[in-house]
Amino acid sequence: ALRSRSGRSIINGNWAIDRPGRYEGGGTMFTYKRPNEISSTAGESFLADGPTNEVLDVYMIHQQPNPGIHYEYIIPGDNVISPQLLAHRRPGEPLNGQLGMPESTNHEDEELHRETDTLTGQSAGTFPVIQPGRFPSHQPENQVPAVQPPRQNREHNWKQIGKTECTTTCGKGSQYPVFHCVNRITHEEVSESYCDSSTKPIPEEEACNLFPCPAFWDIGEWSECSKTCGLGMQHRQILCRQMYANRTLTVQQYRCHHLEKPETTSTCQLKICSEWQIRTEWTSCSVPCGVGQRTRDVKCVSNLGDIVDDEECNMKLRPNDIENCDMGPCAKSWFLTDWSDRCSAECGDGVRTRSVVCMTNHVSSLPLEGCGNNRPPETTPCNNGPCAGKLEWFAGGWTQCSTECGSGTQQREVICVRKAEGNFDVLNPHECSYLEKPPSQQSCYLKPCGSKWFHTEWSTCSKSCEGGFRVREVRCLSDDMTASSQCDPQLKPEEKEPCNTQDCIPEIDENCKDKYYNCNVVVQARLCVYTYYKTACCASCTRVANRQSGFLGRR
Repeated sequence: ALRSRSGRSIINGNWAIDRPGRYEGGGTMFTYKRPNEISSTAGESFLADGPTNEVLDVYMIHQQPNPGIHYEYIIPGDNVISPQLLAHRRPGEPLNGQLGMPESTNHEDEELHRETDTLTGQSAGTFPVIQPGRFPSHQPENQVPAVQPPRQNREHNWKQIGKTECTTTCGKGSQYPVFHCVNRITHEEVSESYCDSSTKPIPEEEACNLFPCPAFWDIGEWSECSKTCGLGMQHRQILCRQMYANRTLTVQQYRCHHLEKPETTSTCQLKICSEWQIRTEWTSCSVPCGVGQRTRDVKCVSNLGDIVDDEECNMKLRPNDIENCDMGPCAKSWFLTDWSDRCSAECGDGVRTRSVVCMTNHVSSLPLEGCGNNRPPETTPCNNGPCAGKLEWFAGGWTQCSTECGSGTQQREVICVRKAEGNFDVLNPHECSYLEKPPSQQSCYLKPCGSKWFHTEWSTCSKSCEGGFRVREVRCLSDDMTASSQCDPQLKPEEKEPCNTQDCIPEIDENCKDKYYNCNVVVQARLCVYTYYKTACCASCTRVANRQSGFLGRR
């Protein structure tokens, strides 16, 4: 873009792109060229004959690495003689410090110039011509006398035969008169060598085709596609423009109503998006009964069949790779150990023991029911023969069950005694430590408790911050672990509850920084949608994105 120090845009200003052409500014005319970006690798260019009368600034914006600027300029030389200077200098006036050669001063010359003006059909002041004058009859001592040129034939002079073609068909162009050397009598064109070149009028620019050009739609370049894959949108700027005086101006859109307005938006697709693929079937459930989990392999696959990062696919459409699985109520059975080898008493009556426990049975052929009330005995009597004065453990009676229904526990007292004739002596327990001590506690079951609410553990929270939820499964089961409808609905545990209500703390990326001081201009111009600006002004673009996402979340 080209702009003056006063802020006036000459080419490509005010966020608008001008067409290639000629634009006036800085006291000269600039030719703006913009090659086709597809068929040519050349860049844009400005060209002006000059000279400029003010300082001009060139601005460049680029999305790729800076291609650089190539410039050329022309400065005036000390010994350069301008044709205009030759035509306008007064007789006898020094030229670059040298005195010009003397010219003829007779009345025929004066008459010749008057005829020239008459033949051209212009007033005498329209075209500057060399007027005759008198020179001193002597030369300066340090000046070498100039050679007198051959006298031109007075039978020929300059005549305007027409004008050049107008530079534009509309909107104010320019043209120049054309002078040829002709015979004074017959007006027949002859070689210019027959006329005095120093008397040839200088063509002056004339305005032509002053009527304005028709307005037209100026179509800008398409923006980048809004999506890197799949169907997206792209936009372009459409301006109503009109050309006048070699300057393209933006005008009101109603002036282009006679033309069909091009579309400003269009669909686009750079490539086919990567898609989610389920690579394996569900695994078996993690538990043989009850509620567990199962998994499967889900991958993001490109349109070429390669496995890529999950970010290449739409995360909102990602199939689940883990889910809960319910294998049904677990069966329970009594599990028994073998009887102990030793009798609890070395002599007399004693007991042998075994462990009895109600556990989940993973054998599917067993009936789906609880362990029931028929608990197998944990002790059995044994006798190693009569004894007198020997030590043994004595076990008292069991207490009542600790619960009125369902599974509970019972206690009893176990003491160390010495058996004598008709009585027992109570001893310190360590006296019987070498003997196996009978259990002082056992489980008990009086009656069924009826249906109860059962629930699983809470699932993982759906969000790590700003409020998610977690769920669990709640069932009403009877004593035999089958589904029941006899539970009190008012006592039903919650199946869903909020979690992680704290605010999210954004992750700070130390590499996300603004590389330029004027990134606020990039944000205001909404250029953060382009990858280059999103990287160059990472911090500013990220803040705007977070504010926008927060605003949408509150809505």
